[in-house]
Amino acid sequence: MKKVFIINGHQYYPFAEGKLNGTLVDKATKILEGKGYEVKTTSMQEEYNVEEEVEKHLWADYVLLQTPVNWMGITWSFKKYMDEVYTAGMFGQLCNGDGRSKEAPKANYGGGGNLADTKYMLSLTFNAPKEAFDDEKEYLFAGKSVDDLLFPQHMNFKFFGMEALPTFACHDVMKNPEIEADLERFEAHINAHF
Repeated sequence: MKKVFIINGHQYYPFAEGKLNGTLVDKATKILEGKGYEVKTTSMQEEYNVEEEVEKHLWADYVLLQTPVNWMGITWSFKKYMDEVYTAGMFGQLCNGDGRSKEAPKANYGGGGNLADTKYMLSLTFNAPKEAFDDEKEYLFAGKSVDDLLFPQHMNFKFFGMEALPTFACHDVMKNPEIEADLERFEAHINAHF
């Protein structure tokens, strides 16, 4: 039986209560359990135990990070989670340090990950419209993609040796939401990659 660990990175804001991210977590859980997967979840809105969270990463075949993009990155509560959980797993569990050795102290930085058999997927919600990305004429992102913007998060998972699945994104969710279409695309994306 395949095992999926879903992290809900939502951080409450008065204008963003987390309903869409919660709905996406619930939908992914239902789809994956329907396919025979075992699913565990953690939410940034609830208490967690650092060692249990390290164990969930070791247990999982897949890690799905469901999060809004706030101020061009992950939420502060998920950043705190990474600082606590990923730091706790750095010395033999999630990785063996940073991958460098005494024999080659300047080479192979980031190559010490222990999760080479684990895949991860970013599932993101944005206020930004899809058209803001991948277009050099657009002011803010200037041709950059969603994955370019989330490059640091991809590197955090790669640091542990994890392999990326294609990223999923819901765009323009506050000003021009297309929630039903997003949920249909999400279901197709989950079914295609899990």
